[in-house]
Amino acid sequence: MAPQVEVSDIPSPIGLFRVAYEGPVVRVIDLLEPGTPQSGVPPGALRRKPPFRAGSPPALLRQYFRDGRVPLDFEVAPESGSTFDQTVWRALRKVPAGRTVTYGELARNAGFAGAARAVGGAMARNPIPLAIPCHRVVGSGGAMQGYGLGLWRKRWLLDHEGAWPLRSRSAEGPRPGGQRTLDAVLAPTGGPTP
Repeated sequence: MAPQVEVSDIPSPIGLFRVAYEGPVVRVIDLLEPGTPQSGVPPGALRRKPPFRAGSPPALLRQYFRDGRVPLDFEVAPESGSTFDQTVWRALRKVPAGRTVTYGELARNAGFAGAARAVGGAMARNPIPLAIPCHRVVGSGGAMQGYGLGLWRKRWLLDHEGAWPLRSRSAEGPRPGGQRTLDAVLAPTGGPTP
């Protein structure tokens, strides 16, 4: 017998999230905020409230909001998305907490070099934010760009995971007379940059 769809609401410092799941498999995570697109409760879904089973998707989400380094190791099975989207989302799930990837890097990692804009579209269609961590995708040079749940939430999530402030991606450092990087500003005087 297949597991029944369950739905739980998880409060967090950045809003109330609803997770729909079947056993260990997450189907949707919605931010419950007016004006934010939502999937709605699947017909026949069973509402679950705390306490949650250890290791269940809602229990892992609660732990994640307490400690951003807790991996969201549940399976995901988005009910939407093209083959392209699904491939990009799988590649994105390999980016660990505390790290970021640019749209271009993610496109290359997914096997679609040169498709950075299309990757941005896949991020916008992501039905399982947090677990498919589109907040870890940044613009070239580490620029904060687009996030359907709001850039302030993206920054909070990156800070929570230990990836904020964004580190410079430049291997050669600042050019003479050019803008200083965050790494150079934070480096101890006279010492190498981290």
